[in-house]
Amino acid sequence: MPPRPVGRTVGGHTARQLLALCELVGLDTGESAEYARALTDALGPVVHRSLDLPPAVPTFLSDDHTPVEFSLSFSPGAGPFLRVLFEPSSGFGTPAESSRLGLRALHTLARRWSISTEKLDLIQDLFLPDDPRGAFTLWAALELIPGGAPRLKAYLNPAASGPDRAEATLREALHRLGHHRAYDSLPPADRLLFLALDLGGWETPRLKLYTAHHRLRASAVGALNRMTDGPSPAETEAFLYTAAGLPAGHDGLFDRRPVLACHSFTDPEADRPSGFTLHVPVRDYAHDDREVLGRAEKLLPRYGIAPDVLRDALGALTPRRLEDGVGLIAYLAMVHQQGHAPRLTAYLSSEAYRVRPPNERPTGPRPVL
Repeated sequence: MPPRPVGRTVGGHTARQLLALCELVGLDTGESAEYARALTDALGPVVHRSLDLPPAVPTFLSDDHTPVEFSLSFSPGAGPFLRVLFEPSSGFGTPAESSRLGLRALHTLARRWSISTEKLDLIQDLFLPDDPRGAFTLWAALELIPGGAPRLKAYLNPAASGPDRAEATLREALHRLGHHRAYDSLPPADRLLFLALDLGGWETPRLKLYTAHHRLRASAVGALNRMTDGPSPAETEAFLYTAAGLPAGHDGLFDRRPVLACHSFTDPEADRPSGFTLHVPVRDYAHDDREVLGRAEKLLPRYGIAPDVLRDALGALTPRRLEDGVGLIAYLAMVHQQGHAPRLTAYLSSEAYRVRPPNERPTGPRPVL
């Protein structure tokens, strides 16, 4: 592995990566530079912190505590969408001070592009209490599209007032937002992870609910989908088996990091979700990133997508060899949304601070007889 350059900062490292990915997906130089400035502005003072120092604070957003994660969403017959998820103004002062700074940074982003935060304003008191708890309070995401005005998302923690209040918090938020039947349509889960809101001028704004499924059996994954006309249990199982490297005909238990389900809602009157996404934490069920890329290269052509852009994206993020670590590809996800062709998403780690070493074998889900 090449030596780390001296004098690198969080802001410089993540901005360089973002610019490289913007070029890869065809965004022009001017709008790419504007997106990079927006990211570093929103991250706050941490951008000036040297990467020769340890992370200022832990963040649940990434394994090495970089407050940034990238993703590429692939659809057949179209170029990939680039998204950046980050913890705005993270880790400064008390959790309450940090959450207030994060909210201020998100509102600054929204004003930058005249994006309405009305939906977030309706429920922010539920998720940003005076004494927030849990691994995080607020994340933001920018979906970077041509034209110089991104789409903005907010991610909120249902357990911000304590894990015992997560269900009540989420139910009250859904009530205020008009989605009275959304919660009861979710599959049984071990943990309510996120509420995500599309803010501003999305063509069809979504409200998304993420659930964690600890110790899921691979053979049971088809039952997670609650979307009308969503993927069949066979398709969901086939995706999971390939993403996790599980041989056909074998059952397995995901006893490390849990599989995640996400259900999206667009019509408040509907009693079923309009979208379903399955997130597989591939970094915990593979030896190294070379192995994970191989699985992605099997999955992408099944959905009519060429795998070359994903390979190029990994090279744009880091010069390291894929076999020298695991976690550069953190999740692989299968996405179904009504009115759209299925798509696949790869979630990519910045690795600003640390490369996670390869996992010891055996790495797959634990065999179940």
